[in-house]
Amino acid sequence: MARTGRIGEFELIARYFAPLARGFTGAGGLKSDNAFLSGDARHDLVVKTDTVVAGVHFLGDEKPGLVAAKALRVCLSDLAAGGGTPFVYQLSLALPDAWTEAWVAGFARGLAADQRRYGIVLCGGDTVVSPGPLTVTITAFGKVPRGRGLTRAGGRAGDELWVSGTIGDGALGLRAARGQLMSPALERRFRQPQPRTTLGVRLVGIATAAADVSDGLLADAGHIGEASRVGIVIERDRVPLSAPARRAVTADPDLWPEILGGGDDYELVFAVPPRRRRALLRAADAAGVAVTTIGTVGEGRGVRLTIGGQPAHAPRRGYVHF
Repeated sequence: MARTGRIGEFELIARYFAPLARGFTGAGGLKSDNAFLSGDARHDLVVKTDTVVAGVHFLGDEKPGLVAAKALRVCLSDLAAGGGTPFVYQLSLALPDAWTEAWVAGFARGLAADQRRYGIVLCGGDTVVSPGPLTVTITAFGKVPRGRGLTRAGGRAGDELWVSGTIGDGALGLRAARGQLMSPALERRFRQPQPRTTLGVRLVGIATAAADVSDGLLADAGHIGEASRVGIVIERDRVPLSAPARRAVTADPDLWPEILGGGDDYELVFAVPPRRRRALLRAADAAGVAVTTIGTVGEGRGVRLTIGGQPAHAPRRGYVHF
């Protein structure tokens, strides 16, 4: 009997859309979130498009300034993973039938604040009214030294696996935003992600591969492993947690799958050869961002989780749309 179920997001991309990108090396076979275009004599452009939808990526009653910030920042997180310095962006805004000018004014103020914060400016886009939910699509462009942009595909056996900041705050913050967990700090992390733009540009020449943690740590480390054709081992006890996340998981260890697979952290996960460890620590210090080594890159395929050095089951690998 023929299967009638729908395929997953990444299989859909590989089957139907990756063939459309053949012949353009900057697309990377659509295996990375970013594309790279030739820029000026000294730079390439790293390009990323992201869409956020009410009720899927943010709560339906979110304040307009926070919607604007999240929509822009999730794109900036991918630029950081590509080593790019923010440059310009385009905006496509699909407003629901009941839109108001006051909401749009608040949304524009949120964009203006983040433009100043991250040194980026609007350069075009489109605005429509839709019978569906509020939908915001942003295409962001960053600059990276020519030929030196970071992708998921450069990791090598023997590299160390590192992450920036803390992991799990986004997924636990969604629980807090829904009233399932009491933590204003975690809720802020969900509503206002902090893209690691100051670190990403400094990883050029240090990291061999990088991704941002949007789908979940295990999933996004797995994307590096798949693109680089290597195996990855992550030691759970090394994964850095914020104080609120540590308290939450100590009280309820069943939260670990959400921490490792829930996503929405917008930190960076990246591979670094041991000989560049000192350079990485200097770069992180200059960026003002904490970094932690959480595992290793080796032979084989897939991501393996260990606890106390022993293999462990990971019931949730990451967020999937399909």
